[in-house]
Amino acid sequence: MVVSVTVIGIEVTEFPEPHQPRRPHLVPVARRAGRLAVLGDSTAVGLGDPLPRRGGWRGVGPLVAAALGVEPDGYLNPSFTGARMSCVRRDQLPATVAHRPDVALLVVGMNDTLRPDFDADAIAADLTVVLRELAAVGTTVIPVRYHDHAKVFRLPASIRRALSARVAELNEAIDTVVEREGVPCLDLATMPGAYDLAAWSVDRLHPSELGHRMLARGFTALLAESGFEIVEPVSLTCSGGADPGTAAHVGWLVFKGIPWLWRRGGEFLPYAAAIMWRSFRERAR
Repeated sequence: MVVSVTVIGIEVTEFPEPHQPRRPHLVPVARRAGRLAVLGDSTAVGLGDPLPRRGGWRGVGPLVAAALGVEPDGYLNPSFTGARMSCVRRDQLPATVAHRPDVALLVVGMNDTLRPDFDADAIAADLTVVLRELAAVGTTVIPVRYHDHAKVFRLPASIRRALSARVAELNEAIDTVVEREGVPCLDLATMPGAYDLAAWSVDRLHPSELGHRMLARGFTALLAESGFEIVEPVSLTCSGGADPGTAAHVGWLVFKGIPWLWRRGGEFLPYAAAIMWRSFRERAR
């Protein structure tokens, strides 16, 4: 339609703008992960989520692999119990880089907090190496920052304060590296249900099957935000694992859990004593 108007005695003809076709709304296509690696300590191994007929451990890794649709030959888990951040850099990283995963999950750090040679700067340096070497082969890495484990693990007040302080130091180191490297990070402290006892196995050190499923759901939520396709959302309904029963729980606690606590407690007590002494001096002022 042509419209003519007169402006101060001058006729001006307005021509309509040419028809502009509607541009289609572009929806980003989610990326399919074909290879997954899980690095870290006993939680990364899957402790707390046993498979039936003594079939070993399942845990967060296979749950995330199923959610991503990763086939068995695309899954790598070089983690081992007792691992520290330096173990990941030295012992687990080379095989992981060779695997060239699309996604890597990193669950490590709690063993560091219980050792007398805890060094937050060294942990940050090792984590930086891990993130950068995996980024160089195109891997999206998601580490974790930790909840206050002293709220889950029943400890004397002085040791509880010491553990909380160590976890805070660990998290500060992780936060610094994560922010600098620009990677996603799963914050266990804000994960719904993190402090529910049902999320923890009898030792209160490792997640139960439900806890591993919660971890897997948290990881996959971050992966979806990072552009990965989730082909099978993680269910929080426990299935496919073994119910260890009371006898097995007690057996684990007596033959493995308590000896572990005895060893680690002996290493951690000097630090806890220092925390207690500082608290006493502050109250005495």
